[in-house]
Amino acid sequence: MKYKNLEKIIEEMEKGGFLDWAEKLRDIDSKVEVYLVGGAVRDALLGIKDIKDYDFVVRGMNLDKLGKELEKLGKVNLVGKTFGVYKFLPGDKKIEVAYDIALPRTEISKATGGYRDFDVQYNEKLDIREDLGRRDFTINALAYNIFSKELVDEFDGVRDLKDKIIRTVGNAYGRFEEDYSRMLRAIRFACQLDFKIEEITWEAVVKLISHINDEATDGDRIVPYEVIASELLKSFVLNPIHAFDLYDKSGATEQLMPELLKMKDCPQPTNWHSEGDVWEHTRLCLKNLESTSFQNRFKKNLVFSGKSGKVVGADLVMALVWHDVGKPYTIMTPEKDGTDRLRFNNHDVTSAKMAKVNFEKLKLSAAPEFDFDVDKSVWLISKHHLFDTKTIKEMKNSTIEKYFFSSKFSGEDLLKTGFADMFSSVREDTGEGDLENFGMMFDRINELKKLGKDKKLPDSLINGKDVMKILGIRPGKKVGMIMEALREKQLAGKIRTKEEAKEEIKKLKKKNGN
Repeated sequence: MKYKNLEKIIEEMEKGGFLDWAEKLRDIDSKVEVYLVGGAVRDALLGIKDIKDYDFVVRGMNLDKLGKELEKLGKVNLVGKTFGVYKFLPGDKKIEVAYDIALPRTEISKATGGYRDFDVQYNEKLDIREDLGRRDFTINALAYNIFSKELVDEFDGVRDLKDKIIRTVGNAYGRFEEDYSRMLRAIRFACQLDFKIEEITWEAVVKLISHINDEATDGDRIVPYEVIASELLKSFVLNPIHAFDLYDKSGATEQLMPELLKMKDCPQPTNWHSEGDVWEHTRLCLKNLESTSFQNRFKKNLVFSGKSGKVVGADLVMALVWHDVGKPYTIMTPEKDGTDRLRFNNHDVTSAKMAKVNFEKLKLSAAPEFDFDVDKSVWLISKHHLFDTKTIKEMKNSTIEKYFFSSKFSGEDLLKTGFADMFSSVREDTGEGDLENFGMMFDRINELKKLGKDKKLPDSLINGKDVMKILGIRPGKKVGMIMEALREKQLAGKIRTKEEAKEEIKKLKKKNGN
């Protein structure tokens, strides 16, 4: 059988000299076999072009000799030698990620559920099929012989790719008990590829997911939070709505983010939130990140990453997941509290505090694939209520500058947060999202943009030292208040030069008699 995408990738690598090392090994010993394995094979068969990680298995040459020969052909990192793996950069070729070049190996679990708790045995004579038998999912248990152009598919991975199925290699319960983090990997691959998790594999996830928080006898976690953070963020960034649903249905939300579950059945005023309870509103926010309306509005600014298409950053996605978690903890009702209607006073502040605790507990900022910033995501949560106000027209220009032109936080992400939140607040009378306030804010921001260039506002005309010198005062609140008043006049176009700013200060001095 021909596998055009795989053959094309190998041909392009050969033409570019990226497989010269494999040819050299074959010249030394004609019995040497070199296989492209794992994710690169999977993605090539799916027609994915942007493949960055290439893993190879070499049969027929012992580890020491393999290392010595690779050193002649490029740069070799010995970090993984204990496990029969070398990191290899071929010659002067520019590649983004070093190749993993390994001998065939078997892994025997120590039955702890830890992702590193395996006895690894590597052997250059081991059949490639035995090497594939240790892998997690059938779609990853694929090997392509770059010389014979043959695909080794011992576990029907090609069939599962065609059927869009995530299935474990062998017994699902046993495979997950070897390494509990594989349960989150199953969810991540389902999100990444938009696949369905096979029935028995899914049953095993649901029954075993509570072990994701298991601890060893010494008190250390079996699955470190750093590993959880990586899988969780990949899932939610690659496919927010699918991740939200799968984490909930599998029980992963209950284990890792239990605070979210109180959003279920937490009522909202139906005239502003006919979409349903807080859980349904949050779910709709995530779904609308992929909506035509969202993408048309922010098309030029969307971040493209991963293998499933358009996505937005992790800071924003997690902010939307948590933005209303404080509502069930702050709810006030006419029946119980004598309020005029359902109210959630300061829910934005409560949500931000709760999110910060969880983000730090799960160590989301430690996920190596992401530059997740806890403070930035928490800031988005704490400010999302900014759009749900009737005073946007009267809001000071300096206030808008503070939130949307900040060098510390992302005003663009705050704008996206506001759009997703308001677009997912479905009015009962219209059946549509309420974007009136968002539109007002968007117009205010665009008006301010006209004052500067490259999305930056002009610098302040004057500094605090000038204010203190002219007024003859010491540092204090008064200096800040005057600076804010001057900035407001500048952003309103009422003063345009440093001299005009100084004159304004003198007027204030004369007016106040000091």
